[in-house]
Amino acid sequence: MMQDTKDKPRRAIAAAVQLPGASDAEFEASLGELQQLAKTLGFEVVATFTQKRARFDQTAYFGAGKREELRALAENADLVLLDHEISPSQARNLEKVVEREVMDRTMVILEIFHRHARSRTARAQVEIARLRYLAPRMREAAKLAGPQGRQRSGVGGRGAGESHTELDRRKIRDRISELQQEIVAMDAERRTRRARRQGSEAPARVALVGYTNAGKSTLMRALTGSDTLVADKLFATLDTTVRALQPEGKPRVLVSDTVGFIKNLPHELVASFRSTLEEALEALLLLHVLDASDPGGERQRQVTEKVLDEIGAREVPRILVFNKIDRLQPAAAVQKAAALRALHPGCIVMSARREDDLARLRETILAFFRKDLVEAELFLPWSAQQLRGEIFGNCEVLEERSGNDGATFRVRGEAEALKRLKRAIS
Repeated sequence: MMQDTKDKPRRAIAAAVQLPGASDAEFEASLGELQQLAKTLGFEVVATFTQKRARFDQTAYFGAGKREELRALAENADLVLLDHEISPSQARNLEKVVEREVMDRTMVILEIFHRHARSRTARAQVEIARLRYLAPRMREAAKLAGPQGRQRSGVGGRGAGESHTELDRRKIRDRISELQQEIVAMDAERRTRRARRQGSEAPARVALVGYTNAGKSTLMRALTGSDTLVADKLFATLDTTVRALQPEGKPRVLVSDTVGFIKNLPHELVASFRSTLEEALEALLLLHVLDASDPGGERQRQVTEKVLDEIGAREVPRILVFNKIDRLQPAAAVQKAAALRALHPGCIVMSARREDDLARLRETILAFFRKDLVEAELFLPWSAQQLRGEIFGNCEVLEERSGNDGATFRVRGEAEALKRLKRAIS
């Protein structure tokens, strides 16, 4: 899709058309997000370029006069980044005028996903999305090639009357089908491994979800002591990480991080990353992490909720976690925290860098999973001490008292686990 440059960053212009339905604040936030995406790719944004229009120009996105202005500005840049997805013909026509490479928002995000995917599943999912994005652009290229591209030969797998472009499109369809089959097989393997680890009992699972760059990875690292990548870039990590909540308690809680969401995340990526986002579906609790210091936090919350609804996670219980409150000045932080708690009762306002805030969040997570636990007393005769490990392994021991005939434990645990222990002891 693009050429990497290690010597110096490629210079880019971030450009966008503001439609009547977009407020100034929303438009500026989206354009700022595009600049963050450019930063993630290693680009240096040297200028921004905007136009207000009733609709996109069907020929080349910007109006004719603005295209000439952009051409002059682009003399000091290597490429132009657009904050919307445009058609292949619009991209081709705009490139002809500005004489620079044009990447729309979808192409930028796809390139980031391509660079950052690590697991076999993630790489396959990204390739599918890229191929689906490429297919209509090949049709546009075929129009430019004209009828001379058609060859009547069966050599090299090309059927009679099948052009090079048609052959390429067939190869894309075949490759997508092949990748989809690989993903199905990998998903089946993952479910089998997960079932073996979990046994017959579903573990307590919590998933971190939220807008990209809201501090999910920092929070994941703080809650679990994991070595999750923490970077000030959008989509710094794509692959799901699963770790145990530390320090471990009863029940044992598994925490998973998920790929971040973003405004106008291409639907191909929402669909292709469904297996990654399945962590949100399989979790018993979602921590919806937001940046408390970001003025666009409410818009980001709505974007994340929309994507969660699209993947079928509407019914999963969730807690709003407003992170990064420490980025505000003390007086502003107090005011913002009070406003957030009034607007979202039960939310947590915190900083992942403050230990007391983390302890409070840990207790909130454990309290959620403990709400269905029951307390009971178990008497374990001295003759049955081999079951002592079972008690500590399946329950939280609140108190232990020794007597002449054995030990009495006051415990908290799942009702079924307690029944099994009582049957084993009796």
